[in-house]
Amino acid sequence: MTTETAATPDLARVDAAIDDLIASHDPATTDITTLRAAQYDRGIAWVHFPEGFGGLGLARQMQRHIDRRLHEAGGPPTPALLFFGLSLAGPTVVTHGNDEVRRRLLRPMFSGEEIWCQLFSEPGAGSDFASLAARAVPDGDEWIVNGQKVWNTLAHLADRGMLVTRTDPDVPKHKGMTYFAVDMHAPGVDVRPLRQITGEAEFNEVYLTDVRISDADRIGDVGEGWRVAMTTLMNERVTIGGGGGGSGGPRRGSGAIAEAVRIWRERNEDDPVLRDRLMQLWVDAETLRLTNLRGAAAARIGNPGPEGSIAKLRFAENNKEILEFCINLLGADGLVNFDYEMRRSEMAGLEVAPGSARKMFLRSRANSIEGGTSEIMRNILGERVLGLPGEPRVDRDLPWSEVPRS
Repeated sequence: MTTETAATPDLARVDAAIDDLIASHDPATTDITTLRAAQYDRGIAWVHFPEGFGGLGLARQMQRHIDRRLHEAGGPPTPALLFFGLSLAGPTVVTHGNDEVRRRLLRPMFSGEEIWCQLFSEPGAGSDFASLAARAVPDGDEWIVNGQKVWNTLAHLADRGMLVTRTDPDVPKHKGMTYFAVDMHAPGVDVRPLRQITGEAEFNEVYLTDVRISDADRIGDVGEGWRVAMTTLMNERVTIGGGGGGSGGPRRGSGAIAEAVRIWRERNEDDPVLRDRLMQLWVDAETLRLTNLRGAAAARIGNPGPEGSIAKLRFAENNKEILEFCINLLGADGLVNFDYEMRRSEMAGLEVAPGSARKMFLRSRANSIEGGTSEIMRNILGERVLGLPGEPRVDRDLPWSEVPRS
């Protein structure tokens, strides 16, 4: 009997909450929003969160038991649109938000009543995120925000955005940032599509013009935006590195490597050199999967640390290598284009479905950029994991307003 399923008072408490949810809301027939709201109210949304905020303050690994039981009872899969709320905004709000903010934002976030997006990168602040220039100026109990954000996945569908702004330009760049939950339907918020090489427009650019945000929607203290944003980014990297495998992690042989194996079998390949390459890629994918499981076990005691950058870096590189191998296997067929119609995507493009190799080969170029570039991941690993000397940073102690910008 595993730790997860061993009979304990905590497990009995979780099972009682699940039994009550299933008895009152049949997972197979209840509207998904109603079902998820009821799940939140019983503390089994994020079971490791505090009581009253979607959790019971119990071990994080119990979430897999909850998810499995609800699935067995006929519950629907988690909508892909909830990715940013569940994986990024939720952990950030519960870690840094006050009780009023938690109470107001977490329930509709989990139920799906409010879809979330992320507003971090700017045209002049990508890898150097702390250089951001979107300005928030206090005005009574509100803030007036002006600026531009870019590469904002699913912002065209979002109700709320995780927004980091510059609130004090006269202190060093890491110290003058503040984090907000912005209403994406507020006057002055303009979302414009960015069409990608795949034809889709899952990314956007967002213009903020005199947008008013209540101070009640601030997450964390004024000037603490960098520290709050790190919680979001660490969770993002762990989630991307895991390939969107959910609370139980990715399945063995799933994802891009499954597509490579499918094409190999479909085309009856027998080239020994290609077979060796496929096996090496499969080993790399399995090593990444096991690394994710180990990282998830370490993260159960709190928010992920810099080790999450390992999984994110290897996911980006492995995914590109595997999908390039898929295109090579397809030969001339790999040159046949897929449907290039302009579409406004309704999910982040991380999943490699059967038959999607051509499109995902192009989409995988973004894996080494989104959630932090592979170059930045290597810097983080070198400095924060391996303890190597950091790169010279001549602007570390300069006020942001005095730092030259292009």
